[in-house]
Amino acid sequence: MIVTTGQLFKHAYGKYAVGAYNINNAEQAMGLFKGCITSQAPFIIQISKGARKYTDKRVLEAIIRAAGEIFPDAIFAVHLDHGDEQTCYECIDSGFFSSVMIDASHESFDQNVAITKRVVDKAHAKGISVEAELGMLGGVEEDIKVDEGHAMLTNPEEAKDFVAQTGCDSLACAIGTSHGAFKFKGKQSLHFDVLQKIKALLPGFPLVMHGSSSVPQDEVARINAAGGKIAGSMGVDPNEYLPAAQLGVTKVNIDTDGRLVWTRVHREYFRDNPGDFDFRPAGKIFIEEYAKFIASRNVLLGSANQLADLRKSLGK
Repeated sequence: MIVTTGQLFKHAYGKYAVGAYNINNAEQAMGLFKGCITSQAPFIIQISKGARKYTDKRVLEAIIRAAGEIFPDAIFAVHLDHGDEQTCYECIDSGFFSSVMIDASHESFDQNVAITKRVVDKAHAKGISVEAELGMLGGVEEDIKVDEGHAMLTNPEEAKDFVAQTGCDSLACAIGTSHGAFKFKGKQSLHFDVLQKIKALLPGFPLVMHGSSSVPQDEVARINAAGGKIAGSMGVDPNEYLPAAQLGVTKVNIDTDGRLVWTRVHREYFRDNPGDFDFRPAGKIFIEEYAKFIASRNVLLGSANQLADLRKSLGK
């Protein structure tokens, strides 16, 4: 069942965070749905601009619809990740998305407000939730590239003004995370002080953490042992997900970790089966491994075993 992110956040706020997972193909979709049903967790399917271009946006939408029929007990939102204004309008008009993110964080504050407000007005007219972003995360992921010198934390006072002026339904905050596999140098933690200040100024308002993959070191080690060359990668401590949720973070974006699972499974499979050229056995292994990974993250997010109570709150 597709719902809006607003409906998910109302149930989650202050108790747990909903996992937002990027997918690009059938194997990821099947693993995601299976993992969330196994852990009895609601979830958010994130579709990036790159994912919509990978095959064809209609193919990805059809895969998600089919997965929803295969797993009829699933409760999830379909969300555009890091959309520009035009892509947001396309997704709003498509009738498929229940939520969009407008990312104008690279613009000035006033321009960000103006662009976000236009998207909010169009989305709300169709009952669609809008996520916006204030502050800039560093790192690289698909179309996003921000060097450390230009990354900046969200200003709590500006966050309050931004929400009031735009009417957005949730806000992605820069609190020390970054995109891609190379997030932190040395031991670094989330800026809980910034989160606390934003929550104090925006009580009850849903916040979003981007760039929140944990970059599991065992996955990196296995990839490298199977011929990969990933070095110096670090991620967010997944034990910080729940403390962040208790400070108003209701959505946690996880993309890089899924790519690492995919890479590890396929590198190991073809290393161990050098004469094979059938991708389906590796694909089946990936579905199971990704499902286990998703279920484990839902436990850490606190969203596991929330499905029945959420269904009651939705009156379904």
